[in-house]
Amino acid sequence: MDARNMRRNPYVLDDLRPGLGTGLVVVLWRWRTEIVLFALAAAAVVVMAGAAGKGLWWAPIALAGSVSVPATLPAGRKWIARHFWCLFSRHRLQRVCLETSMHTRKGRIPLVLWITPTDLGERAFILLRAGICAEDFEAFAGEIAAACYATAVQVERHPRRAQFVTVEILRRGVVLGAGTWGDGTPDAGQPVEKLAG
Repeated sequence: MDARNMRRNPYVLDDLRPGLGTGLVVVLWRWRTEIVLFALAAAAVVVMAGAAGKGLWWAPIALAGSVSVPATLPAGRKWIARHFWCLFSRHRLQRVCLETSMHTRKGRIPLVLWITPTDLGERAFILLRAGICAEDFEAFAGEIAAACYATAVQVERHPRRAQFVTVEILRRGVVLGAGTWGDGTPDAGQPVEKLAG
């Protein structure tokens, strides 16, 4: 086992001091997408209620059509599903950082600056705090994959800036455990062009 990949929290005295609350700015940053979506939904409801009050019944029908049509098309469902997994993975990455030693003594976790869908899963661009490095993410790759319900995770340090790391969360097009049974397939967790089956 790697010395960095300790399954316990190395901050032994952390349980003895009172817990530090998360600031409002941090909470707003972590839930920014959900807050914006909720605000847009609330604004749409207010506008539709106002339009219906004025007798403009075509406005709610137009809104319902603009929301439901993308959900009925395969490309729309794919877009919605991939962006859902981005939101899910962002929150799971934050939880892994809190549950493992990938946080500062004050409980600050790395910032997930953005996360975007890819052909194989999601790609997260993360700003590391002092005391956390790319090697920590590599050591906890198994925990990250399990938390994000992924098959594998690849971690890449920024070529010029050590405080940035890219985490590839691989869900699709990855053979898990291949090559372990002597069948000649790629090594575990290696992306493949097309799965046989």
